[in-house]
Amino acid sequence: MVTVVETRALTKRYGRHVAVQNIGLQVQRGSVFGLIGPNGAGKTTVLRMLVDIIRPTAGELSVLGETPRRAGAAMRRRIGYLPGDVNLTDRVSGRMFLQHIAQLSGVVAEHKIDQLAERLELDMTRPVRDLSKGNRQKLGLIQAFMHEPELLILDEPTSGLDPLMQREFLAMVREASSVGQTIVLSSHILSEIQHAADDVAVLAQGRLVAHGDVASLRLTSVARLGAVIADTDALTLHTRMQALEQLEDVHIHPTPDDRIHRLTATIRGDMDPVVKALATFQIRDLTVEEPDLEESIIDLYARTK
Repeated sequence: MVTVVETRALTKRYGRHVAVQNIGLQVQRGSVFGLIGPNGAGKTTVLRMLVDIIRPTAGELSVLGETPRRAGAAMRRRIGYLPGDVNLTDRVSGRMFLQHIAQLSGVVAEHKIDQLAERLELDMTRPVRDLSKGNRQKLGLIQAFMHEPELLILDEPTSGLDPLMQREFLAMVREASSVGQTIVLSSHILSEIQHAADDVAVLAQGRLVAHGDVASLRLTSVARLGAVIADTDALTLHTRMQALEQLEDVHIHPTPDDRIHRLTATIRGDMDPVVKALATFQIRDLTVEEPDLEESIIDLYARTK
């Protein structure tokens, strides 16, 4: 396996403030690597160091086999970079903007820009400064993908995109990975990383909380359960649910019908015993919600200490 990105003890300080500290990562060629964490966790700082927008205070950094601060423009042409805030104010059309970027980024295949614009449903004739946030994001994605770079570095790539375009973006990521391109992307949306990434690094307060493949990290080990149960009494339901070690914060809420009750709880760990226990009751409604990201990270941190 070929390592495309590697960091060792990567640290960035701004005076007394430590943005990231002792970050060690490895990204293999052709993989999709996700950086996940709440806003302010240090994700953007790490990605900006990869493309030499900012430089580390300490530690080692290798991208495409080179040190970014020494590699210069030649290495940057091998990268497609999408910043976290696509702030474009140009008067020119989207097409003219991308044609200008293409002169700097390297060879762009004929019709590639139009193909990407069609996939993302972007009107290329409108002035860049008149585009909505979502359409500016689409323009940013096109400029990152259009020259088919060896490495894509994408900071919060689905910000401002509607669900349909989010799915299209994930399809673009899978296609890029299938032909050997490497993708590093950040997000604060748990489900997005789970659907896109092979490997994940979890950041919190500038530190690496955990890293590994998506399945082994079990990032959704905490979930919220809601159910409406019929034809039972509150005491029986509460006793049965309290007996499950996977459930915490079990609450039984009354309804106008004393044989119908609303159950809420937190699921921690294996879902299967909970589903089997609920199946013994008559269920009128059932929801299992993804946890808040910070809650999931706190739980993950507790399990890896």
